[in-house]
Amino acid sequence: MAGHSHWKQIQHKKGAADQKRGQLFSKLLNAISAAARHELNPQFNPRLRATIDKARDHGVPQENIERAIQRANGDGDQLQEIIMEAYGPGGTALIIEGITDNQNRLIAEMKNILKKHQAKRAEPGSVRWAFTRSDENPEWQPKFVQELNNEDKQKLEKLIQELENHDGVQKVYHNSRH
Repeated sequence: MAGHSHWKQIQHKKGAADQKRGQLFSKLLNAISAAARHELNPQFNPRLRATIDKARDHGVPQENIERAIQRANGDGDQLQEIIMEAYGPGGTALIIEGITDNQNRLIAEMKNILKKHQAKRAEPGSVRWAFTRSDENPEWQPKFVQELNNEDKQKLEKLIQELENHDGVQKVYHNSRH
C-alpha cells in the first residue's frame, strides 16, 4: 500500500496548487512594482490601481502589495519591463510582455523557448503594427485575425502555455483566432 495514502494525495495536490499560486503572486507583485515606478499613489496611477485590483482579486495579501510598491521606491533590484516581438507558428504575430531584474537573462530564456517551438524573435516594431493599444485599454488588441490550421493552433497553444508559465513573462498577446 506504499504511496497510496490519502494524505500523500492531498499533499501532492496542495503542493502543486501552492506552487502555481506562488508563481501567480510573484508575477502580480512584479507587475505592481513595475507600475509603481512612475507614481506610488494608486489614485494618480491608473495602471497601478488596475494591477492592485487584479492582485486583490487573486487573493494577494495587502502586506505583500505594500511591500511591492515600496520595492519600486527603494534602491534595491530595479525591475525592467520588456516587450519582445516574435512570429509564431503559421506566421502568427506575438507580443510578449515581461518583467525582470536581468534583461539579458530573460531575453535569452525567451529566445530558447521560441526556438524550441519553431518560432522566431522579430525586430522591435516589426510586429507591433499588427496590434493597437490605447490609454483606456492597455491590452494589445489585434488589428486583424490570423487563421491557422489545427496543427499550427496546437503548436501556438503549447508555445503560449510555456511562455506564460515562465516567471518573467507577464502576458502573451497574439493575433490568431483561438
